[in-house]
Amino acid sequence: MTVALPPPAGHPCDVRIGAADVRRLETATRAFRALDYRHGGGSCRDAVQIMLPCAELMLRGVVRAKVVARLWSAVGDLHNLSGWASFDEGKPELALAAFRRALELAKVAGNDELVANVRYRIGRLYLHHDAVDEAAGQFERGQAAADRANSMLARAILSANLAWAQARRGDAAAALTLLHAAKSEFASAGPAPPPWSAFFGETDLAAMIGTVHVELAQRVDVRYCGSAIDSLTIAVEAYGPAMTRSRSLTQILLATGHALAGDLDRALRIGEAAIEVVTELRSERTKQRMSPLAAAAARYPANADARELVDRIGRLRGAAGLGQVHRDVFES
Repeated sequence: MTVALPPPAGHPCDVRIGAADVRRLETATRAFRALDYRHGGGSCRDAVQIMLPCAELMLRGVVRAKVVARLWSAVGDLHNLSGWASFDEGKPELALAAFRRALELAKVAGNDELVANVRYRIGRLYLHHDAVDEAAGQFERGQAAADRANSMLARAILSANLAWAQARRGDAAAALTLLHAAKSEFASAGPAPPPWSAFFGETDLAAMIGTVHVELAQRVDVRYCGSAIDSLTIAVEAYGPAMTRSRSLTQILLATGHALAGDLDRALRIGEAAIEVVTELRSERTKQRMSPLAAAAARYPANADARELVDRIGRLRGAAGLGQVHRDVFES
């Protein structure tokens, strides 16, 4: 896939940057983000890293006043994508560094909606690595930024993810209250979301509802499986090929819900379908997210379907070279 890059500078201070240059940067970021959604972070991260120095040089050019804030936001969002792709590739240190730069640029631009999105993504990284308190703190700071931006969509994204963190803590009341808030905020969101938030439509909301309920089924009461399966089934059926990674993650959760409910035949069938997709994705995160499914299936050691699912996940993770996730990355 070819993406037109902004022109490189012979001497950055002599380069004039206009709206057309910023549009090219935004277009390239959208194209790379589409690759990330469809094929995983490994499909675009190297190209994004090559593009970043050129994007940073644009900040040192002669920029027309009316496009300054838009330029800062565009470069910030490219760092935001770099962080997300690095996270997906299993490189949390690099991801955090990219997210920090994205926050700096978003703040300079006065773009609180982008600040909220970066906070959401940092929170997801922490949550993936079981740093639940740190994740919740990022989601809450993101909510404050969303309020400053008056963005109900950003608020909905953050409320849904904070619900996930509360479910991870085993606080069902707080998680369900936040899910209710996320539904209301989503219903109040305006049209034409910014590119970094455009992924969050009705399908992703359904996936988040199912995610929270699976978490509650694991940690609070297995009876949450019923509502989890209903929401996740809707999401799996609605995700198209443009959102392959999201669909695979949702399949993993759906298989986990069926395993927790004791429906091991469906858990195996859906889990195997997820494994087939995951093996094609350039995403370490999807492989890492198989662990709860393996743990749910391992509750039934006498069942052949459960044993087969655990074995298949073990082979997948072994082939990927996935070891223990360490939290010391986040202690600096």
